[in-house]
Amino acid sequence: MALTPSTMLPLETGLPAFSLPTAKSSELASNDLDERPILLMVICSHCPFVKHIEPELTRLEQDFGETIQMVGISSNSLITHPQDGADQLADQATRHGWRFPYLMDQEQTLAKALQAACTPEFYLFAQTESHQHSLRYRGQLDGSRPGNDQPLNGADLRQAINAVLNDQPVNPQQIASVGCNVKWHPGQEPSWFG
Repeated sequence: MALTPSTMLPLETGLPAFSLPTAKSSELASNDLDERPILLMVICSHCPFVKHIEPELTRLEQDFGETIQMVGISSNSLITHPQDGADQLADQATRHGWRFPYLMDQEQTLAKALQAACTPEFYLFAQTESHQHSLRYRGQLDGSRPGNDQPLNGADLRQAINAVLNDQPVNPQQIASVGCNVKWHPGQEPSWFG
C-alpha cells in the first residue's frame, strides 16, 4: 500500500466528458447529469482508506443525495486488482445502501482527466453562469485516516458542498486527500504517478 496524496487538479477546471458503464450494468454519461452540483468520488472496494470512510459516504448521500449528484468512480486496473471488479463494487454499494451510480473506468480515461492519484479522492463541480460545471473543490473528505483518531465527519467536503449550495465561494485553501495510489494498468502510469 503506497500512501499517495491528491495532485490537486486546478480549481475552475471543467467537468470532463465521459460515458462509462456502471457496476450494475447500466451506462452513465456526463451529459446525463443535470444542473445540480456534481460530486465525483474516486473510490474502490478494496482500499483500507475507502473502507474507513464508507460510513461517511452513506451519511453524505443521506444528507445531500437530493441536492447534489454523487457519482462513484473505480479506476483501478482489473489486470492487477480484480478485487475491484463490478461484482465487488455492486456488493459494496449494496452493503452500504448507496444509490449513487458507481462507474467502471476500465480504460482509466476519467481518472487521467481528473489527474486522480489516490483512493479516496473527491471532486466537487458546480455550474457557472455559462451553464458549464467547473471544479470548486478537490481534496480530502476530512482529517480522518485509519488509526489516527480524528473524527470521521466529512467536515472539509461538507463545508464545500454547503458553500456551493448557498451560492457562496468555497474556501480555496484545500487539503489534499491521502490514500492508496490509483492502480494503473502496468506500463500506463501517467506522468504524475510515482
